[in-house]
Amino acid sequence: MSAYWIAHVTVTDPAAYAGYQALAPAAFVAHGARFLARGGEAEVLEGPALDRHVVIEFPDLAAARACYRSPEYQAARARRADACTAHVVIVDGLPG
Repeated sequence: MSAYWIAHVTVTDPAAYAGYQALAPAAFVAHGARFLARGGEAEVLEGPALDRHVVIEFPDLAAARACYRSPEYQAARARRADACTAHVVIVDGLPG
């Protein structure tokens, strides 16, 4: 059953965030991720307005968790630590 990362991000330092963008794809590829939404036009209907919204599909919950905890992703995450405000959630998909 698929699982998803749902991330809401506001980039505060684009130059530093570029370091994250350079490293993160390797972690996603290694864990079978597929981007369903990445940036683009969005309308916030409730809650705080953040600039960037991302939905990433993984084969299962174990792969989503393993990607986040991987050394590759943690190295990328360190690059964005002071470059954005982020809220990232991993959620299990529905069967069928």
